[in-house]
Parts: sequence; structure tokens; C-alpha cells
Amino acid sequence: MSAVNVTNVAVLGNPSSFQSPFQFEISYECVAALKEDLEWKLIYVGSAEDETYDQLLESVFVGPVNVGTYRFVLQADPPDPARIRAEDIIGVTVLLLTCSYVGQEFVRIGYYVNNDYDDEKLREQPPQTVLIDKIRRNILTDKPRVTKFPINFHPENCETGEQAPPPGNVSEADGNEALPPDGNEEQVPSPKNGSDKGGS
Repeated sequence: MSAVNVTNVAVLGNPSSFQSPFQFEISYECVAALKEDLEWKLIYVGSAEDETYDQLLESVFVGPVNVGTYRFVLQADPPDPARIRAEDIIGVTVLLLTCSYVGQEFVRIGYYVNNDYDDEKLREQPPQTVLIDKIRRNILTDKPRVTKFPINFHPENCETGEQAPPPGNVSEADGNEALPPDGNEEQVPSPKNGSDKGGS
């Protein structure tokens, strides 16, 4: 059983311009106190064929992790278009929201993102040079793809004989049913700056 469950993710300010920051309001519950902070990451997939074009938009550590329900807003800068191939800027790509504990990723939420010109004439006759300031970004929030990975939330217990969960036991779900709204009273954790932004 996971010690942390994501109960809801709301995408704020969507749709928006390509150059606008990303904002995700994340709600989650902790059913067991953890010694270390949670690490949340937001990754922009720059190319479906080559992961070297992926961009780590934000990495933030959030804690303390005590029993209870929590909510915070993760904000990240938009991707650097100079690091995306011109032919991959317009069209559909993927945005990944992940959460890890002591370097172990235990949940990944993927959203399709549609980038297109907000002007009908530009859509019908795209210019040879991509006009970044004319692109509208729309995150498709109705069916996020949620993948959960079993991890050991208490690695310190390995010394006392507790075994880590077996690898390969991954569960996946499509749609909001994996992220039910949470009506309980929530606490606001303290985000802390994580690792430097860069390619993942």
C-alpha cells in the first residue's frame, strides 16, 4: 500500500499562451509519516522519438510529510523553444508530472498537450518560421494517464528485515477516476527548491 496517494490535480490557467508558466494545484494524502521530503517534477516531452529533447521544467522538494491531507500549487516556467525541434513545437506532445521519495518514483501523471496557433489564418497557412508568441497551449485534462510504481517508503526498515516491494508491479489508469476530488481539510506544505532545471 502506498504511503502517499495523489487525490486530485487541477490545471490552472488552461488554456494559455505557449510562453505562460504552468500551474498545477496538487492535492494528496499521506497515510504514514515519512522521514524525507517528497520530490515533485514537471517534465515537458519535446519529441516523441528522442528523449534527449525532454526538458525538466521544475523540481521541488515538499515537506514535512506527516499523516494528513495536503494541497499546494506547483508552478513551472514554460519550455525553452530553442531546445525543441521546429517541427515538434506545433502539434500534440506530453507533459509529465511525477512524484518520488528518496529517489524512487512512485506516481507519474501524463497529460497530452496541444500546441497550435490561436489565429485561424495561421493554422490554415503556417509560417515557415514558428511564431512562438502566437501559439496557444491547451493541456487536455479530461483523461490524464496515471501510472503507479510500488516502492519502499521506509528503506530504513530494510536493516530490520523488511523487504522492498518486487519490481515490475506497475498499475495504470486512464481518466479522472484515478484522481478523485478530496473534500477533507487540507494542509499547505512548504515547497523547497530542488535540483537545477535542465534536461532529464
